[in-house]
Amino acid sequence: MKQSLYIIGGLALAISMPSGLQAQTTQPKDTTMNRTVVVEQEYNPDIMDASKVNVLPKVEEPTVSKKEVEYATTFFPATSVPAGLMNPYTGKEIQPGSTPGYVRAGYGNLGNLDVLANYLFRLSDKDKLNVRFQMDGMDGKLTIPFTDNEKWNAFYYRTRANVDYTHQFNKLDLNIAGNFGLNNFNLKPGSVNSKQKFTSGDFHAGIHFIDETAPLRFNAETNLLMYERQHNMLNENDANTALKETIIRTKGDVTGAIGDQQSVTIALEMNNLLYSGYTKNTATGDEFFKNYTTLLLNPYYELDNDDWKLHIGANVDLSFGFDKSFRVSPDITAQYIFSDSYVLYAKATGGKLLNDFRRLENVCPYGELPEANTSSAWGYVQRPYDTYEQINGAVGFKASPYPGVWFNVYGGYQNLKNDLSYFDFKDSDEQPHIKYLSFAQDNTSNFYLGGEISYDYKDILGISAKYTYRNWDSKNGKELLAVKPVSEMSFNVHIHPISALNINLGYDYVNRKEVEGYSKMTAINDLHIGASYNVFKGVSVYAQVHNLLNKKYQYYLGYPAEGFNFLGGLSFRF
Repeated sequence: MKQSLYIIGGLALAISMPSGLQAQTTQPKDTTMNRTVVVEQEYNPDIMDASKVNVLPKVEEPTVSKKEVEYATTFFPATSVPAGLMNPYTGKEIQPGSTPGYVRAGYGNLGNLDVLANYLFRLSDKDKLNVRFQMDGMDGKLTIPFTDNEKWNAFYYRTRANVDYTHQFNKLDLNIAGNFGLNNFNLKPGSVNSKQKFTSGDFHAGIHFIDETAPLRFNAETNLLMYERQHNMLNENDANTALKETIIRTKGDVTGAIGDQQSVTIALEMNNLLYSGYTKNTATGDEFFKNYTTLLLNPYYELDNDDWKLHIGANVDLSFGFDKSFRVSPDITAQYIFSDSYVLYAKATGGKLLNDFRRLENVCPYGELPEANTSSAWGYVQRPYDTYEQINGAVGFKASPYPGVWFNVYGGYQNLKNDLSYFDFKDSDEQPHIKYLSFAQDNTSNFYLGGEISYDYKDILGISAKYTYRNWDSKNGKELLAVKPVSEMSFNVHIHPISALNINLGYDYVNRKEVEGYSKMTAINDLHIGASYNVFKGVSVYAQVHNLLNKKYQYYLGYPAEGFNFLGGLSFRF
């Protein structure tokens, strides 16, 4: 398990409750009654690992609807499978009656820790309460890149606790959730700060209209999100550099049906961002973290029939106060389905990406906030401007030419204003010993090409692969491109030879852009294998090994990933 295991995905886990225990689908309504059928999925969540590393920005081609998975009944000739292969989801859905509890505990070398507990309380036919706790981390000695084998006693521990309650009315679902997150870790020697702690919490309440046949439908929710960065750039005048961010997020949408196949929706989201703590220069009174509000309006039209799926709209983004702006971007996707399993699709989308503290952690947990741009503000930091995706246009083709086989090829162009990235900062004149990662921004763009293919043989074998190439450009921030991915490749094989045994083999490769005059990050090169075996009913053993080739590489510039490492343990369903 990789060090990055414990630092990727903090954003999503900190602000949303996982729904692995329950997924809801709505059956067609008749003229006399409304019915909601709850489908529960056997709970066996994947262990987070390095293959889940998030390299931003992410290419998101339109989701292509397809028919129910059709498994091959005979082996497809190996010589005919195209080289370069993403593991499709093949989980088995079962009716209510599955075990509500799940506990997992594992340990490995370099102090790798994996603890997870989840329980679904079925309070009634219409009331469900889900409780979840997770802790993972590592504590071991690693070799720092770009040094003469300098060692670093690294540790990173992440804790999450979640509570989620849902009540089903006849036509509405009421959802209330609360979440808590805590990250404790240290930074490499010579950094501005020796350690860091992120504390997050949030409260969510929302209603969801579930009658898909109603002529008018709506959804509404409100969220209170809190986050604290305990340590930021040190300053001789201030010992306490903690920064607190509070977001009041209100979202809602109204949809009106135009017949059975068409609809018009107006969606609205408002974010009120409030800051406290180390927000101003105590010597000059300059304020570097100002409260502000964003308003996002997204009207769109949709058509969904046997041949066409259209989504035509616009993203209208307004900001008041800090980062005051007014921007409009397209929100258009289209796909044409022919011969049942062949799809042509295109998209042109965009919109604002809030660079709040949760996104900063997701981009680089080791990154320091940028210094304020004044002559007297060394050691004072400011919030980055929000990133705006002005356009992300792509075209692609997806098809299933043979039962069990799916492939997808696509290409496109993306343009980002104030793209958030980071670079390795060192002031060789005044502070030669200080070296740290600093967030920075510039306008960037990239052309990308990619493809993926998957093959499934019944529920016994699954093979998949994905490759994406990007050509990045930046006019003023060439150093920011040194952490951008140029090529990404993943290959996965899932084998289920008998009901009790599951085996997974995978390979992940990410190569970064080479920028003249800047240190090049070693490409991620992770060959990994994992397996689980049901010893008794409800009791399984599991193990996984990463970096089988014992390669030295980095997920974040200057911060080493673990070498050969393993983790194993037990899981229980009850």
